Amino acid sequence: MDQLFHIFRLGKKEALEITNAPDEPHNHDFEELIIGIDGEIDHFIDFKCEKFISPFISFVTKGKIHSIKPGIINDKFDIWVIEFKSEFIPETTFQLYSYYHDHANLAMQKGECFDRMVSICGMIYNETQQTFPDYAVIRLLLSTLFTMIESERKKTVITDKRFYSTQNITFRNFLKILEDNFRRPEGVEFYAEKLFMSARNLNLICHNILQKSVSEIIETRKLIEAKNLLVSSNKTISEIGFELGYNEKAYFTTVFKKKSGQTPSEFREEMNKLIS
Repeated sequence: MDQLFHIFRLGKKEALEITNAPDEPHNHDFEELIIGIDGEIDHFIDFKCEKFISPFISFVTKGKIHSIKPGIINDKFDIWVIEFKSEFIPETTFQLYSYYHDHANLAMQKGECFDRMVSICGMIYNETQQTFPDYAVIRLLLSTLFTMIESERKKTVITDKRFYSTQNITFRNFLKILEDNFRRPEGVEFYAEKLFMSARNLNLICHNILQKSVSEIIETRKLIEAKNLLVSSNKTISEIGFELGYNEKAYFTTVFKKKSGQTPSEFREEMNKLIS
């Protein structure tokens, strides 16, 4: 996806088109949020297939292999699809990885709360149709949408202890500590000590959940924030690097290019073109 953010709505016509040209298992380089209003989907994700009848929420994190087969019920099919780059709302996206890594789909209840979520989708879509969309407004609305979804998810998880494994809890606590400290030049030992465990065990948990080491996750979080600052602020590259714990601009540039394939300047220039 070339855009930072994209939202669209699929109806009965599009559902029939997808059914006639099956959606093969695939992954993508962006995050995807699906809000099911009418109809159903057979969702292959986390190497299992589940059927979800609307209303439902599905969050597909970047890189996950999945496929969707839509189903029409009572001659109706209606879903919102929101696609966005991780750096669009980094402070929210990174936390979502732990919540949804093995629980992508969430059954919802019809009612006022879900109706408000659908209304927010409409507000987001309307903003994208403006001559000059305000991406700060879109970020705020998307963050609000995820906050509402998380509130509903907690109600479900409270009654279903299966999703409260020890590893999940530890990983979520790690991400909370990381969110408060990723700007500092701290390594694996720092986070392991905060969690009262060995660095080896913390690495094992991170590998089990995200298939990444602690160091890779720390660097990924720094990179997401660097991209966010490059897009949303006028800070110099040196200032951004220093803010994220890199004392030398050259080293920050090297790490950034190794992770993203572009220098910070190249990334900023490309994103400015896309947004404008």
